[in-house]
Amino acid sequence: MKKLNYRLVIFILAAFFGVAFTIPSFIGKNPKVNLGLDLQGGMYLVLGVKGDEAVKNKIKTFASTIKYITNKKEIFIDSLKVKKDTLSFELIDKDDEAKMDKILKKLKGVQIIKKPQKESVLYTIKLTPAEIQKTKEDAVNQAIQTIRSRLDAFGLTEPSVTKQGIDKIVVELPGIKTEKEKDSVRKLISTSAHLELYAVDDEHKAITKKDAAKYGDILLPSKDNPDRKYLLKTPPVLDGSMITDATVGFTQKTNQPAIFFTLNSQGAQIFGDFTGKNVGKRLAIVVDNKVYSAPVIQERIGGGSGQITVGTPEEAHVLAIALRSGSLPAPVVLLEQRSVGASLGADSIKKSMIALISGFVIVVIFMAWYYNLAGIIADIALIVNLFLIIAVMALFGATLTLPGMAGIVLTVGMSVDANVIINERIRELIREGKNKKTAVEGGYKNAMSAIIDANITTLIAAIALFAYGTGTIKGFAITMALGIMASMLTAILGTHGIWGYILAGGKKITPKHFGMKA
Repeated sequence: MKKLNYRLVIFILAAFFGVAFTIPSFIGKNPKVNLGLDLQGGMYLVLGVKGDEAVKNKIKTFASTIKYITNKKEIFIDSLKVKKDTLSFELIDKDDEAKMDKILKKLKGVQIIKKPQKESVLYTIKLTPAEIQKTKEDAVNQAIQTIRSRLDAFGLTEPSVTKQGIDKIVVELPGIKTEKEKDSVRKLISTSAHLELYAVDDEHKAITKKDAAKYGDILLPSKDNPDRKYLLKTPPVLDGSMITDATVGFTQKTNQPAIFFTLNSQGAQIFGDFTGKNVGKRLAIVVDNKVYSAPVIQERIGGGSGQITVGTPEEAHVLAIALRSGSLPAPVVLLEQRSVGASLGADSIKKSMIALISGFVIVVIFMAWYYNLAGIIADIALIVNLFLIIAVMALFGATLTLPGMAGIVLTVGMSVDANVIINERIRELIREGKNKKTAVEGGYKNAMSAIIDANITTLIAAIALFAYGTGTIKGFAITMALGIMASMLTAILGTHGIWGYILAGGKKITPKHFGMKA
């Protein structure tokens, strides 16, 4: 035991760690490495984000805020209208102009135009070009986070959601194979889950959208019967951005599937105030521009909660996940869909494994033949290196893709590269007549700067690939980075520890053990 040095102890512990966390991957138990879309098959989707709708939704939110505050402060306005990136309204009493200006100062990224009338003031509020651009960019970024949250909540393993270009999103879903799974995922992703509560306009009648616009209203269809239209007052009372939770359950009276939602403090206050002032009138619950129900308000609803009845438990489950994860700031459209079959994935795995094994065997044989004992020690370090890469990926649930396997193949060559440099430095010192122990220590010392410089620059490149690359490039970057860090432990620290153990044991070392002629 006295021959053991700290380097060898660390190397042995690393080897045990690598084997312990790699074996479950080969027998199909956790922790295991998840295979990517290109290896096990699944769905590949390209989505387009409608940025103009995000702009419109932002203006509608401003309109709702203005309506709520003016009602609360008893500032009378009329003809509140929303059109694309602009909203307008008329302030009835000029004496309230200062109060209104104070309210509007809190709105960010807008241009405010005032046109004084005889006894009133006409306000027009429009988003600035910079704010419109920012809103569209934020819509894409938020959509990525929302879709990823939904897929995680749905129970999918390692979904990949990445941005492509300016307004597109690529979604890769390994393991999705059945039509039922594909259909559920499509609904989950494409559902905007934009919840809005509108007051129903029972005082007027309208058949077309043009008729509705005369009263400042909109016409929206019923979810269950598209031919049935509801005339709704704009802007909405509140929207889904104020939802904090949504759960699936059943109604007490009819035992229908329903979603029970909870609002934040601001939403609860708005909801309570509105229902208190509008007892006996109808309130429409709208999701993605479809009216789910329009119940009559029986009493003031406090506590900031409500319910949405839906058709089936499966529909309720999908919609509840969408509401919990947050509504999409803008609708997404499916631009492209591809299915990767399991046979293609199996073929990719087979070819990649052939490349990995053949490359590994050739490198191992070459090192043992060219460097003799030193080459065998380097081969031991290489084997531990591969175990460590797989173990770390399994431990953190990382996804192995085809480019990731290419990164492992590259690591096989890179991990022995450090030992090649070290062995050549040791050979140089032996030729100079240094004793074997001095030559070994000097070889590691002289080679260290070159090895560290090369590994650090490669690691920086891997980090850059991971930060700015797409899903497949990220897989390559992960395995390459893991391989570099593992090789620092195995090829440098580990082999040094093995040589220290051999030399401390008094074993006679000759130039032949380094592949040199005696």
